[in-house]
Amino acid sequence: MKLLPASDADEPVTRQLTLYDRMAPVLHVLGVVLTLFGCCMIVPFVASILLRDGAEAAYVRAIIVTFAAGCTLLLATRGRQRREIQPRDGFVLVALVWTVLPAFATNPLLVQFPALSFTDAYFECVSGLTASGGTALSGLDAFPVSINLWRTLMIWLGGMGIIVLTVAILPLLGVGGSQQFRAEMAGPMKDSRLTPRIEETAKGLWLIYFALTAACAVAYRLAGMGNADAVMHAFTTVGLGGFSSHDASFGYFDSPLIEAVAVVFMLLSAINFTVHFVAFRNRALGVYAGDPEARAMAVWAILGTALIGGHLWAHGTYDSLATAMRHAAFHVVSVGTTTGYSSTDYAQWPVFAPAFLLFLSCFFASAGSTGGGIKMIRAIVLFRQALGELTRIVHPTAVVQVKVSGRVIEPSLIFAVLAYMLMYGATIIVMMMLLMASGLDIVTAVSAVIASINNMGPGLGLVGPASTFGPLTDFQTWVCTLTMLLGRLELFALIVLLTPAFWRK
Repeated sequence: MKLLPASDADEPVTRQLTLYDRMAPVLHVLGVVLTLFGCCMIVPFVASILLRDGAEAAYVRAIIVTFAAGCTLLLATRGRQRREIQPRDGFVLVALVWTVLPAFATNPLLVQFPALSFTDAYFECVSGLTASGGTALSGLDAFPVSINLWRTLMIWLGGMGIIVLTVAILPLLGVGGSQQFRAEMAGPMKDSRLTPRIEETAKGLWLIYFALTAACAVAYRLAGMGNADAVMHAFTTVGLGGFSSHDASFGYFDSPLIEAVAVVFMLLSAINFTVHFVAFRNRALGVYAGDPEARAMAVWAILGTALIGGHLWAHGTYDSLATAMRHAAFHVVSVGTTTGYSSTDYAQWPVFAPAFLLFLSCFFASAGSTGGGIKMIRAIVLFRQALGELTRIVHPTAVVQVKVSGRVIEPSLIFAVLAYMLMYGATIIVMMMLLMASGLDIVTAVSAVIASINNMGPGLGLVGPASTFGPLTDFQTWVCTLTMLLGRLELFALIVLLTPAFWRK
């Protein structure tokens, strides 16, 4: 797949194309993605056979239906897919991939659990593929191993897609300031694509993704997890998705060593994967110290742990400071990176602690990682822009430039970030009002929307870490599902499809 820059788009030719001609390349790529997605379903199917967990039938229909749909699209667009995909087509493709794949991913769940509604199944799969980690299911410990494997594999597959989406595709589409990779990153990071083609970029980033996953699985196994749990939690740790094979999440293990492993790999996975790539290519750990997002993330991790740990100890939540710091560090990193694991019900902590955790989830993760939220780089740009405005108030004639790592940020990118933040805030308000109008209390409504738009997973209230999204009505569940999609697709990539101007020839 190759996306042409907007300046290279051949508009006169585009106007002469029929809707089918325009959509053929998009549908062809969608057919390829669906076919590959069907291949991925073979993994839990084989696991089910080997483990004899009784869920084999859940994958037969799913594989057949997904393969059939993918092959149908490939045949229907055969010979008509040669036109290059234009940036406008890219928006349609991104929206289709992230909305259609979850529908096919529901098949194993619907077959295995006949009482499960399509609404809850689709929510579960959107949560998985967007690496959100909020679940509508309970009784996970009694599930067939292959079903939990499928749930966690979706997180991992979604993480692979997220890396390419945020590093290689969205910058070319110019979505919500995501093209900042070219401007904010110092040295070898100044280009949004590490290689001339998206495919080559993906290969380099996925190599790092595979390596981190393998290392995480081995570390979990050495720390005391069983083989199956180690693999499944490695998928969701590196994917920053937070699905677990146990209702109690990491509270099931109650192991400081396992939690420490999780903290290390969640932090690594929350760093821009292009930074990992350059550090590996140059064999230089100094690349991390030179990355403004990694530095800011380390500061907030230490500050957050100290604040929450000290707060819990001062309020007598835990008897010892060491225990308070242990739980604080784990949840600061888990919630901040938008993974969503829990080792205890932090909703029962003094109100400052869970509120501060939700605040961290808004910006803690780096751009180009599998984390959600507005991303650390946008927060840095906004903060420095605000400081610049204060300087202008004191010195009206001063020329103040916003810089990150010594590089000047173009005003157009600052405006893009401001527009993104306006849309981010407006989306939270609209979705929150919809949930409250449907009968949810304000704590549940606000936290559910923030958790969903940040792709973080559990919220507070009825959807807290000790509960699920299952108690929500179908309407409330669909609101959260749409919010997760909006958050993962950087808002503009999905909202732009609703504008009449987008569909004009």
